[in-house]
Amino acid sequence: MDKFTTLTGIAAPMPLVNIDTDMIIPKQFLKTIKRTGLGVSLFDEMRHTPDGKEIADFVLNQPAYRKAQILVAGDNFGCGSSREHAPWALLDFGIRAVISTSFADIFFNNCFKNGILPIVLPQEAVDHLMEDARKGENARMTVDLEAQTVTASDGRVFPFDVDPFKKHCLLNGLDDIGLTLEKAAAIDTFETQAAQSRPWV
Repeated sequence: MDKFTTLTGIAAPMPLVNIDTDMIIPKQFLKTIKRTGLGVSLFDEMRHTPDGKEIADFVLNQPAYRKAQILVAGDNFGCGSSREHAPWALLDFGIRAVISTSFADIFFNNCFKNGILPIVLPQEAVDHLMEDARKGENARMTVDLEAQTVTASDGRVFPFDVDPFKKHCLLNGLDDIGLTLEKAAAIDTFETQAAQSRPWV
């Protein structure tokens, strides 16, 4: 998993509330267990017509936001079914941070496990960042995980809270497998001792 330290990038405004995981990655794309290749299907039913043509007025199809790395979204982002494909699709598209007033719990935790930083801010802060994002590609935001701040293009700074353990994992690029591998030496020692004390096993 890639480390998340400081991100400066284009933020796309998505003011819709209750964006659920089926909107993020529709069910027909859940057949794969690969984490890559889902970005083209992110928000498919909002981005594309049934015959696959782009819907021009959808935010991520607009030239200013095609390379967005941050989403500023409405309340209750990631609700619905608990599909890990949702953060996979966001990450594969290039989204590394999502800012909202609230997230569904399972989606929120899945983001951290896949290298995405979900940021909860008060409504006033999200409203300001939403307007900032509407300025387009020249208005870049900076997310600093170490300092726990989001800085708008006008210089206004918004602090956010994050669980210390989740912060540690993101800063060091540690998913569940990475955390286990940190204990590899202790695991090897245990296995050696267990084999010596119980050779019949």
